[in-house]
Amino acid sequence: MRSISLASGASMRVQRPDADVMVMCVNGGSARPRPGNWSPTIEWLVDRLAPRVPDAGFAEVRYRTRSWKMLPSCIADGQAALEAVPAARDVVMLGFSMGGAVSIACAHDPRVRDLIALAPWIPEELSLRPLRGDRVTILHGSIDGWIPGVPGVRPAHSLRGADRLRASGAEVTYRRIPGAVHGVALRRNDRLVALPRAGEWLRDVEAALGRAGLAVV
Repeated sequence: MRSISLASGASMRVQRPDADVMVMCVNGGSARPRPGNWSPTIEWLVDRLAPRVPDAGFAEVRYRTRSWKMLPSCIADGQAALEAVPAARDVVMLGFSMGGAVSIACAHDPRVRDLIALAPWIPEELSLRPLRGDRVTILHGSIDGWIPGVPGVRPAHSLRGADRLRASGAEVTYRRIPGAVHGVALRRNDRLVALPRAGEWLRDVEAALGRAGLAVV
């Protein structure tokens, strides 16, 4: 694992930095601005994906401040992470929650041809034109949703986003995961604890990476 300080002031940790394809993983956020962290959902997935997708590198971004109220700052961190990847490398964006919006905003980079969005927040004002001709996979838990004190994104929101993406010219695969909530894992006492249907999330992300041309072993 290699740690990298980004030009924006954020940080990134990378497995297989010399791989020809980099899976760039970006986290969600909260309403109240909080210091950046390593996403339990992303970390749980990468721990399992990296051994099974040996031809790809995996980069996890830690924002300076994580909040959807500071989306431009988080997008700048995602763009700084892309700039840290050598120009010859292709990139697959993997974004969770607010990370879906960050991934879409980063898709103007011509190396990004595939985007995997997990329970994504896709604000109406976000331009989807950079994804014309790209492959987009949206996965969403069927019982996701905001409740007091616990952030979430309703599946109906990402379904509208999928329709907008198709209208913009993207090739979209959309799937609801029955019985899944917002996210794949949480951190408890410094341990990752899988949430319901974590295995289905993992299988669907593997399938999306396969559509991106990566071999899953």
